[in-house]
Amino acid sequence: MASIVEKSDLIVGVAGTGTMGRGIIQVTAAGGMRVIIYDSKAGAADDAKKFVSTMLQRLAEKQKMTPDEATAATDRISVAKDLKDLAACDVVVEVIVEKLEAKQALFSELEKVVRPDAILASNTSSLSITSIASHCRNPERVGGLHFFNPVPLMKLVEVIGGARTAPWVIENLTTLGKRMTRQPVVVADSPGFLVNHIGRAFVPESLRIIDEGIASPSQIDGIMRDAAGFRMGPFQLFDMVGADVAHPVMESLYDQFYQEPMYRPSPTARRLVEAGMLGRKTGAGFYRYQDGNADAAAEPARPSLNERVAVWLGNMDETTTVVLPKLLTNATVENGKKPSDSALCVIAPIGLDMASAIKSAQLDPSRTVAIDTLFGIEKRCTIMTSPATAPHYRDAALAMFDASHPVTVINDSPGFVAQRVAAMIVNVGCTIAQLGISPPADIDLGARLGLGYALGPLELGDKLGPIRVLQILDALYAFYHEPRYRASPWLRRRANLGLSLRAPEHMA
Repeated sequence: MASIVEKSDLIVGVAGTGTMGRGIIQVTAAGGMRVIIYDSKAGAADDAKKFVSTMLQRLAEKQKMTPDEATAATDRISVAKDLKDLAACDVVVEVIVEKLEAKQALFSELEKVVRPDAILASNTSSLSITSIASHCRNPERVGGLHFFNPVPLMKLVEVIGGARTAPWVIENLTTLGKRMTRQPVVVADSPGFLVNHIGRAFVPESLRIIDEGIASPSQIDGIMRDAAGFRMGPFQLFDMVGADVAHPVMESLYDQFYQEPMYRPSPTARRLVEAGMLGRKTGAGFYRYQDGNADAAAEPARPSLNERVAVWLGNMDETTTVVLPKLLTNATVENGKKPSDSALCVIAPIGLDMASAIKSAQLDPSRTVAIDTLFGIEKRCTIMTSPATAPHYRDAALAMFDASHPVTVINDSPGFVAQRVAAMIVNVGCTIAQLGISPPADIDLGARLGLGYALGPLELGDKLGPIRVLQILDALYAFYHEPRYRASPWLRRRANLGLSLRAPEHMA
């Protein structure tokens, strides 16, 4: 079928004028298309047009568009008094309440109104497109067009095909997304679609680390920001989104994937919801907030030692061997194959917990600590201690660093913090690729534009090295004996073959 949405006189209907609906109205009108807006609540559509007009005028004031362009965009918006007024639309985007029955009922009514070749699209964030289309006489013309909040600022849109969605519908919705100046990614109809699915590692694995008493929320946030390079920490993100939003999504996806262990929710998040500690919106979550600012714990004071610390470095990579001594101001580095009788032993395990690493290297557990070198140690160093680490040697490990260099001390854990979280992000991305939900390039693009990651999960895996990521996951699996940490076949196959994680499958 010929392209519908390339028409110069394209008419787009938007059914539902809440926050998301208003954003979609704005980008559609600004993209040069006529928009007919409808809301079952009296006066809501008129209010939405006034709101969007104000937003367009503000863009003109900020010189993001000209005053004439803002006026023209507003003039392209018309208000439908009745659902039948959407009859002229080439595409209708539904943006109503996130309830399956309500969406199915609306689509059934829309089918009676629009032309047989008009496209019906849902902005659902969690419901199956196949289920929404199941009550339609012509499910082939139903697809998903999932935007992100705030729509005018978030450049990504997911184009979702249900089980019976026709290819021409996906092609037209992709073109429509581009006309709205969004970046479309094509996604299979799967729980969480693409972006919400990718997000099943960053916060959930960090919650698991808290649940085990390995590190505090502020420690984890500092590590993931400073060492791993994320724009914000997982608990900053959780508080910003709100526990009442983030936790139900975790529970929903866990159930939709039939209790897949990789996506298991955390009881800690559930308790925050039950306590009404929803994050920024209530003034308390993982952090307390005053005037919108988080009351984060200050970096602990460094212990002072009267004598210089003798430090033995075991099994370090070449970069760390060069960088680490430069950060030490109160230490004498030993170069022998074995530590002297009183030296602080510093090791750098990948994936292993300290107890296992100490046993393997046959070191004295009372004077051994570990550092995480996966992302480098230039911006923040994570020191891990075991239950056997003597307080004097723990203090010596802290005191040996320059006072201006951030250091976080955590309890024993396989994979530290950054290794665990990063490996799970990569593994979830590989799982999405293995399931064929999106092609590798779109998986990475979705993470960058939808989640604000500096690198997509497959790009991150390639940067760290697929073999190293596999090593971390296998060590986690060996330690916990939980299927949560089983490596994706996509990852294992490419690691064993020496291929990029972005290398596609070649179907026979």
